[in-house]
Amino acid sequence: MLTQDITHDLTQAMKNRDESKLATLRMLKAELQKFQADKGKSYEITDDDVHTLIRRLIKQRKEAAEQYNAGGATERAEAELSEIKILEPYLPAQMSDDDLNKVIAEVANAINASSVKDMGKVMKGVMQKISGQADGTRVKNLVTAFLNK
Repeated sequence: MLTQDITHDLTQAMKNRDESKLATLRMLKAELQKFQADKGKSYEITDDDVHTLIRRLIKQRKEAAEQYNAGGATERAEAELSEIKILEPYLPAQMSDDDLNKVIAEVANAINASSVKDMGKVMKGVMQKISGQADGTRVKNLVTAFLNK
């Protein structure tokens, strides 16, 4: 399970005295513990739960980096971006644009999508099929481009 990989990597970061990786993985572990507490002790955290949590953390770091860059704090922005690089390997591999366009075409044809009015239906179908293998913003952009053809 992914939680065991994270715990193992946390231990390795301690042994290697990798402070940035250690801090990031401790933050992730704390978020996982908070999630576990919210769900209850008997709830077993799945890899999908971990992926969802990591995606949320990455999104937060991207937003923070943008804010730091806008405020001129480039060092802080770089620190946020380096945390993203530590978290990303725990996510499933991202689909290529070509593969994503094939899924979009398949879903759009299945529901007879003809215009941007069908965007919600197409997005829902695509997001269910790809299950976290692509960022929602990227999917939205490709769906919009497909429906505007």
